[in-house]
Amino acid sequence: MSSMLEPQQETNRGKPLGIRFLEHVKKSALSFKTHQAIVLIVTFLAYTSYHAARKTTSIVKSALDPQSSDLGLKFFPLQRSYFHESHESKKKTWVLGSGWAPFDSTDGTALLGDLDVAFLAVYALGMYFSGHLGDRINLRIFLTVGMVGTGLFTSLFGVGYWANIHFFYYYLIVQMLAGLFQSTGWPSVVAVVGNWFGKKKRGLIMGIWNAHTSVGNITGSLVASALLKYGWGWSMVAPGLMIALIGVVVFLFLPVNPESVGADADEDDMMSPKKSGEGVTEPLLILETEYKEKAVGFIEAWKIPGVAPFALCLFFAKLVAYTFLYWLPFYVSHTAIDGKYLSSEAAGNLSTLFDVGGVVGGILAGHISDRLDARAITAASFMYCTIPALFLYRIYGHISLVANIGLLLIAGMFVNGPYALITTAVSADLGTHSSLKGNSRALATVTAIIDGTGSIGAAIGPLLTGYISAKSWDAVFTMLMAAALVAGLLLTRLVVAEVAEKN
Repeated sequence: MSSMLEPQQETNRGKPLGIRFLEHVKKSALSFKTHQAIVLIVTFLAYTSYHAARKTTSIVKSALDPQSSDLGLKFFPLQRSYFHESHESKKKTWVLGSGWAPFDSTDGTALLGDLDVAFLAVYALGMYFSGHLGDRINLRIFLTVGMVGTGLFTSLFGVGYWANIHFFYYYLIVQMLAGLFQSTGWPSVVAVVGNWFGKKKRGLIMGIWNAHTSVGNITGSLVASALLKYGWGWSMVAPGLMIALIGVVVFLFLPVNPESVGADADEDDMMSPKKSGEGVTEPLLILETEYKEKAVGFIEAWKIPGVAPFALCLFFAKLVAYTFLYWLPFYVSHTAIDGKYLSSEAAGNLSTLFDVGGVVGGILAGHISDRLDARAITAASFMYCTIPALFLYRIYGHISLVANIGLLLIAGMFVNGPYALITTAVSADLGTHSSLKGNSRALATVTAIIDGTGSIGAAIGPLLTGYISAKSWDAVFTMLMAAALVAGLLLTRLVVAEVAEKN
């Protein structure tokens, strides 16, 4: 390995400006572990901001389409701050109760569902292209462009408030473009983290790191909910500006891989220790090969063992997760809890508990899969546990606020656990499968295939919910439970193989 301190003009030119500044202040090169810490922090902030910008739409929905959330007030005129305020008070904050054309019409719920599916359909399609590009161009530049673009179009959605825009196709086009730029995020951050971390404890590390998804959802919910009273436009513009600002941080500080900053990796950092009798365990990244690695093709990546079943499993797992992501605040604000209807702001705040449970679920799933060395068994078990969790939340979640909170935490843990595991550790594992013979240039492509396929399910779930919920929320939950069952069954062959390997 070449020395990290060896002067190389080409390496220095490839270093982000922020890294050069830190080395100038320190008067020496940064250690490998310092670079790893920077990668984890910067990518965590990056994807937190992606999800914060994505989550805002679900909060704004209840302001755009208030529908029947006021009905309970006729019978429960409570004055507590987290329930709807009086009619006179609403005049001052009219956006919380008056709706916004065209979404306040009788088909407003369906129109909001159309926005979701447009966003997620473009996001899913863009994911495949993003993974392909991510393995071929500078990920730091690619990620920066994606974040700034996401911030621009998220903000433009909010601009419709001040510009008094009531043309549906304006919001549709802006959401589609936002989805396109959002698709740059996941393949890029997973590929960068994968370049710096080996397979040892990958499930636990990525389980903790993947908390950015839930932290982003929580941040987006709290920010959007807090700003609703000033006008729903602020709920979109603030997260848009935030992701653009963090995009600049990514440009200044993110080291894409060890070679780009001339860092030397310790063997323990990049490889898992090989146990006696264990099969070949390949390093996540081969440094300084004698040949230039060729990026893996799209079809070739699909043929990697395990990619197809996990991708299809994620299709149904994300169908469930994203239905909650986009519709939970709406569902809570339109469902009487202990006979009372929560305000839009309170519903948005309560929905964050689903993501708190998701943080626990992601870490737990990663830790269990590391200890058992069984990704499929862990993911399938969580999906099967999702079924009773969803059933109990639907049946008993309305009894009291305490029951709703407890069941929401449990549902979030089981729904987001396998989703987090598959999109992080599993994707990174498959992106460095032994069939690739050490080729590191498949991470973004494999990640994009798995998450892109999952994102198609993520588009279908909210779309169906927009139409089904108008008739029955029981039918929506039945759909979600069926999807969780299918997700678990799709991993049956891999589960059997893992069980057989241990016996």
